[in-house]
Amino acid sequence: MREKTIDYVLRATWMAVSKMYNEQASKVDSTMATGFTLISIDPDEGTPSTSLGPKMGMEATSLSRTLKSMEQRGLIERKKNPLDGRSVIITLTDYGHEMREYSKSVVLSFDEAINKNISDEDLATFKKVANKMLDLISSKKIYN
Repeated sequence: MREKTIDYVLRATWMAVSKMYNEQASKVDSTMATGFTLISIDPDEGTPSTSLGPKMGMEATSLSRTLKSMEQRGLIERKKNPLDGRSVIITLTDYGHEMREYSKSVVLSFDEAINKNISDEDLATFKKVANKMLDLISSKKIYN
């Protein structure tokens, strides 16, 4: 049997994680994208909409759709930035704070389960390798 490529292992693992998160999110009529966005918004100060996309690694079109859905569901509010009237600050509503806590608990439970079942040494190696891969990609050392 042929050995699986690194790409395959990464993609299959992420697809499984994504499916797992979406299953948890669906229990509260939500999605992984919504949960990730909630976690990415500063719970106290809010987050400028222009910095949210880069922070999440999300395209503006996808983020815009997600934010519109979140606003319709009463999770967020858009407020004018007092420092720059042209930009908008995304803030959490009370319901948004509640759902952010749920999303955070799902992520922390996953982390806890992984930490419980995989040795510190293996996790350190995984993180080291993943960070090296990320650096290779980010610095365009694979396909320049």
